[in-house]
Amino acid sequence: MAYEEHFQQTSEAKYDCLLFDIDDTLYPLSSGLAMEVKKNIQEYMVQKLGIEEDKVQELCLSLYKIYGTTMAGLKAVGYDFDYDDFHRFVHGRLPYSTLKPDPILRNIILSLPIWKVVFTNADKAHAAKIIARLGLEGCFEKIISFETLNPITKTESPVDTKTREIFDIISYMANPDSSIELPKTSVVCKPSEGAFEQVFKMANINPKKTLFFDDSIRNIQTGKRVGLHTVWVGTSHREEGVDIALEHIHNIREALLQLWDAVDDKAEEIRTRQKVAIETIA
Repeated sequence: MAYEEHFQQTSEAKYDCLLFDIDDTLYPLSSGLAMEVKKNIQEYMVQKLGIEEDKVQELCLSLYKIYGTTMAGLKAVGYDFDYDDFHRFVHGRLPYSTLKPDPILRNIILSLPIWKVVFTNADKAHAAKIIARLGLEGCFEKIISFETLNPITKTESPVDTKTREIFDIISYMANPDSSIELPKTSVVCKPSEGAFEQVFKMANINPKKTLFFDDSIRNIQTGKRVGLHTVWVGTSHREEGVDIALEHIHNIREALLQLWDAVDDKAEEIRTRQKVAIETIA
């Protein structure tokens, strides 16, 4: 179904789109994949970028705080590397077998005749593997990944970073100087407001009628600023910018009964129309 047709049919509903993050949202943090990703990123920084091992952890934290993802930060401060090579190293070695099919989540998602979109900072190969492992193929109308927002995924051959001038973000964080302009990243990703705005255009999303599910409070708070209704997944704790907090993605139905009430009302309306039509013909 084309989105325009879908939008016309659901324009009276409170929500007409569900926007989902993937990692630690469609599956729980307890899977352990997040820790494996962190370990692989740090190994990449040491092995491929030549960063001293004792500086990696602090550097990751600084880059994540400022730029949203370590990759975006590495690009900003001057490291040159191939995006695909980074993703293959970080995601290509993950123990995906730890994830099992989730028929409960599949049934929940498919029971809602609403536009459903995935928005992830991860690469498309990783997104496809996660969705397949969870048994969620065919549940989403559109998947927006790293490549979608960063279509030129190749750089020139990585150069020797020792010959490049790298911005010392660790020293800056230790002694912030307002007169120094931080380098900007070329990577488009959450939690940048610009990334959200691009997604809205690409997927024809009306943020005011969209529920956004994510495990990151920064992403949630950005989502709130750009007009989304927010669902923070992985905790029952509420913070500024959080409309609904879910300990687990399976709690959607209990927390958002209005979604199914709207479906039931629509189904009843259709049944009533059919009944009237039959009686009229008879």
